[in-house]
Amino acid sequence: MSLGVAIIDYGSGNLRSVEKAFERAARECGIDAAIAQSDNPQEIAAAERIVLPGVGAFGACMDGLSAKPGLLEALEHAVLIEARPFLGICVGMQLLADEGEEFGGRHGLGWIAGVVTSLSGKTAGQPVPHMGWNTVGAGVTHPVLEGCDGEAFYFAHSFHFDRVSEAHRLATSDYGLSVTAAVARDNIVGVQFHPEKSQAAGLRLIGNFLGWSP
Repeated sequence: MSLGVAIIDYGSGNLRSVEKAFERAARECGIDAAIAQSDNPQEIAAAERIVLPGVGAFGACMDGLSAKPGLLEALEHAVLIEARPFLGICVGMQLLADEGEEFGGRHGLGWIAGVVTSLSGKTAGQPVPHMGWNTVGAGVTHPVLEGCDGEAFYFAHSFHFDRVSEAHRLATSDYGLSVTAAVARDNIVGVQFHPEKSQAAGLRLIGNFLGWSP
């Protein structure tokens, strides 16, 4: 029986590259998975794995989620009530926070306490936006990041997940400051980098997520 994986389509872009990376990771791991983009609340509520990608501004992404009737409710039911494994990517991770300060501030999903703040003026001379390959710190023990200690992943962001509890900060990356590279809580994982653009390391992480049983 195929593993149902829903990649949430809310107008955030780059969904096809995420879908292709998940298809390849499933194939390489020998996992029979039905992977599809969807904005249908019923399909998302029924999915066994949920992926929330995101590019662009925090507020615009929250607006995209809120604009589709029933989508937020289906997402919250599947992830918070049914405890289905969830992966947020880039802005999809940032939306887990209580608030994003970009363009005057907006409420996020509030699933992991923290605030998304600008990197500007904090990176000890490193350029903003942060675009390129950075290693993710060693010592990570979470199953989704198994085998990824010290690996390089591709980042593209101007804001970062700040003021997050150490209990939920899964991994960091050094970019003139300690950037939160991954967060986790129960069945929820978020990564600031783009696994779909991170070659072998990214495919390993996606495969780990597809096989994860929280």
